[in-house]
Amino acid sequence: MYFEQFYLTCLAHASYMIGSEGEAAVVDPQRDVDIYLKAAEEKNLVIRHIFETHLHADFVSGHKELAARTGAKIYIGAQANAEFSHVPLTDGSEVKMGAVRIRALETPGHTPESVCLVITDEDQRSEAKSAQPSAVLTGDTLFIGDVGRPDLSRTHTPRELAGLLYDSLHQKLMTLPDGVMVYPAHGAGSLCGRAMRAERSSTIGQERLTNYALQIATREEFIGRLTTNLPARPEYFLEDAEINRSGAATLTELPPLPALSPAEVQALLRENANLLDLRAGEEFAAGHVPESISIALSGQFASWAGGILGIHSKPVLIGDSEAQIEEARLRLARVGIEDLRGYLAGGLAAWRKARLPLVKTAQISVQELSQKLREGSLRSVDVLDVRREGEWQAGHIPQVQCRALDTFAQGLPASDRERVVAVHCKSGYRSMIACSLLERAGYHNVINVAGGFDAWHAAGLPEVVEQFARA
Repeated sequence: MYFEQFYLTCLAHASYMIGSEGEAAVVDPQRDVDIYLKAAEEKNLVIRHIFETHLHADFVSGHKELAARTGAKIYIGAQANAEFSHVPLTDGSEVKMGAVRIRALETPGHTPESVCLVITDEDQRSEAKSAQPSAVLTGDTLFIGDVGRPDLSRTHTPRELAGLLYDSLHQKLMTLPDGVMVYPAHGAGSLCGRAMRAERSSTIGQERLTNYALQIATREEFIGRLTTNLPARPEYFLEDAEINRSGAATLTELPPLPALSPAEVQALLRENANLLDLRAGEEFAAGHVPESISIALSGQFASWAGGILGIHSKPVLIGDSEAQIEEARLRLARVGIEDLRGYLAGGLAAWRKARLPLVKTAQISVQELSQKLREGSLRSVDVLDVRREGEWQAGHIPQVQCRALDTFAQGLPASDRERVVAVHCKSGYRSMIACSLLERAGYHNVINVAGGFDAWHAAGLPEVVEQFARA
């Protein structure tokens, strides 16, 4: 059996290819599908089957394009009400592919249509007994160290889904042998869960012992824990799920991206267009187009763009090169942001050459921040920590409040826009996004804390750890 995990770091998304005797199956494909076609060609495999473990909410899947390019069948849970040609999966549905059997388990909870796929390689059986399952692809039902969030349905309440998830875990997945490998659809950083570990695979036995959600004693307690303090759900999640229900257009159908002159970009800015600056935070701080939003192409660029701008935002891209623009366009398409106004031709160099105004964002070190707090020239209420609540609880600057970036754009501080506001996150990526949002909202004295809380901690400066229960 051939088995490969494809991990897309920017979305913390794992997809898979399984092969046997010249045939292959792809599970939970990303939007751009050439990687699977290339891998299949290299392994002399023909892609015959495409499985979706559920209607993904955090990215647009490439299942429809991959099927069109290969002639493969698409399989998805019967409860998905999928609008494309597909084979509905119910409990016990099986697909035989060479020596490999793929068996579906209906595991509602993260979503009503969620399924997990049990993989058995019959080449591994002994003469004395039949082959045992070797792996289970758990989608967003079971993660490494976590389980799927239960609030991504239009038809079920979070409590209803959490109850179904408890049943799916204990009546289906936890009945598998301890040695079965666990391969989820997401890893640490994904908003489909909240306490995922960094590993990209595990075993049923390891999760039984270490996964907090599987230690919860009763169904009712599980429901309460899973529906309390959920991270904010980005608005685009439900929209992406609907795109996946019908199947997305192929990437080749996207029209050419217009190259815009500085004058054209300035005119769009007067119309309140969204200007999305892709450059690194340091470059943005050194000079940027007024009111532009900084989301650096490094890190989880597309997820933040989807959550902050929304998939109908029609941004103008500002980058250092056309290659950077093209990469950004692909990554935005992966979350459903397809309709772009264009990009600033020539980047900041062209803007400067046109003698148009630039804005700088001030930065200070953690040592300078500490000194300003001690001497009173900056109050703790003027410092915003834009990490998520769990990060804040694990350690934060004394008296500084948590203002998570996930909901920052919807609730910018309603205060004097002339006051000094310092912003920090873990290392500086998210804080620069927040600084740009504050500047766009009319704040004139915004300071980014370089290095973030990582630098504060490394410098041995005072911090507070909250007493809280995990997850």
